[in-house]
Amino acid sequence: MDPLLVAAVCGLLTLLIVSCAAVLLVRSALHGAESKDRASILGAVAEVVRALRGKR
Repeated sequence: MDPLLVAAVCGLLTLLIVSCAAVLLVRSALHGAESKDRASILGAVAEVVRALRGKR
């Protein structure tokens, strides 16, 4: 199998896993939260995702 294809598939699977984890994190954080707290929760989740991706 071509190494470039293997790297692309691994990258795609990693992206899929990270995006699913982010969605589950947001859903669990927003479950039962009041509407006034949602903006701060989403901001904190975005900061965590940025840190995990190495952008901060």
